[in-house]
Amino acid sequence: MTLSFELDPAVSPALRDEVLALWADVSNAGGSVGFVPPVTVHDIRPELVKHLVAMAEGRTRLLVGRDAAGTVAATAFLTHNTHRLMKHWVWLFTVMVHPRHQGRGYGRDLLSAAADAARTLDGVEAIRLTCRGGLGLEHFYGSCGYKEVGRIPDAIRVAPGDDRDDIFMLLSLA
Repeated sequence: MTLSFELDPAVSPALRDEVLALWADVSNAGGSVGFVPPVTVHDIRPELVKHLVAMAEGRTRLLVGRDAAGTVAATAFLTHNTHRLMKHWVWLFTVMVHPRHQGRGYGRDLLSAAADAARTLDGVEAIRLTCRGGLGLEHFYGSCGYKEVGRIPDAIRVAPGDDRDDIFMLLSLA
């Protein structure tokens, strides 16, 4: 089974709720997507609203991966730069694959679909993302073609006494 990907799906209440549920499930399984467990969809909703506003303003694009049942199983947000000297690359945010689909290669599929989507954007030559240290995520992204281009030690405080590096990764689309 593979995921089917769609860039810029129509945002309905059902899609919004599925993305919220995915985000909560990923966070509560220990995923590095901006929250520390335990969280609820109500905790996450304000962050999703920020993404939805950016989408409505044309600054962000949503990539959704659906499983065979049509359920949202993966997402990523591609965000344009507003700085005039940095419009040749986009940010990739909130890269998620549902925990029940882990280990099936869907993360690689999602990153490949995100790169394909970014290549359709006028003038975009690269994708940047950040990841939380301490989980080996930089090795996963590295295996998908991303290169570590920077690291800020202890920039992310997961809990008192648990600080993690903020790792910057870059994928050239050339």
